[in-house]
Amino acid sequence: MSQTAGRISFQGEPGAYSHQACRQARPGMEAIPCATFEDAIEMVRKGDAELAMLPIENSTYGRVADMHHLLPESGLHIIDETFVRVHINLLALPGTKIEDIEQAMSHTVLLGQCRTFLRQHRLQPRTGADTAGSARQVADWGNPKIAALASELAGEIYGLDVLARHIEDKSNNTTRFLVMSREPDLKRRGQGPMMTSFMFRVRNIPAALYKAMGGFATNGVNMTKLESYMVDGQFTATQFYADIEGHPDDRNVQLALEELRYFTSQLTLLGTYPADPRRR
Repeated sequence: MSQTAGRISFQGEPGAYSHQACRQARPGMEAIPCATFEDAIEMVRKGDAELAMLPIENSTYGRVADMHHLLPESGLHIIDETFVRVHINLLALPGTKIEDIEQAMSHTVLLGQCRTFLRQHRLQPRTGADTAGSARQVADWGNPKIAALASELAGEIYGLDVLARHIEDKSNNTTRFLVMSREPDLKRRGQGPMMTSFMFRVRNIPAALYKAMGGFATNGVNMTKLESYMVDGQFTATQFYADIEGHPDDRNVQLALEELRYFTSQLTLLGTYPADPRRR
């Protein structure tokens, strides 16, 4: 997939961190904002966009709700990943001084990540629908007493000044995004290692998960992520999402997946893609 043509959809308003991920991973593509994750996926399914940028997990808050349910049902394939450092900035109307501000507006998650800064400057937190939307509202309202907490990209888009940069409490706050396509790309790409992602459901036999994981250990395949969640709200039906280092054509990966299939009732390959250097 070319990085210099076409459209890439994302959930959120212009200036959202997902928008930043689009610019970072596919700078030449037109980024298309969507109201929901489902809308972003549907744009690709219908052919209105070539790719979708979807957040899957955050280093502070864990996995993104509902994403693991959407991935296997989307019909799309993972072809790339990118990691975005969530730098939070105080954005205000041009000419505003920080001492003029009384309220800082953002998504409740971001407000919780800037408690120290807000307390130091005696700023009252104000909950907004999302980060970029808060920046847009601050620009629309024209009230110098209200600022937004958002990305620098949001400030650039909505004409706001950056009064304070990187004010988040945790310096390593990072979100991982997956680039999704209608067509799979199973080729080896790039000079570094490859990642493979899949979902599976174990058979209803004693110690099935333990036995299924044994193949990865004995064949020297590093599993970087394993997460479980209920299927259709049933406590007895559990599905797993996994990331491993390696390509399905690697002999050790082939052997591990063969052993996994023996203990599973369902196995879905979501994609294979170059490991982003920022994951190391």
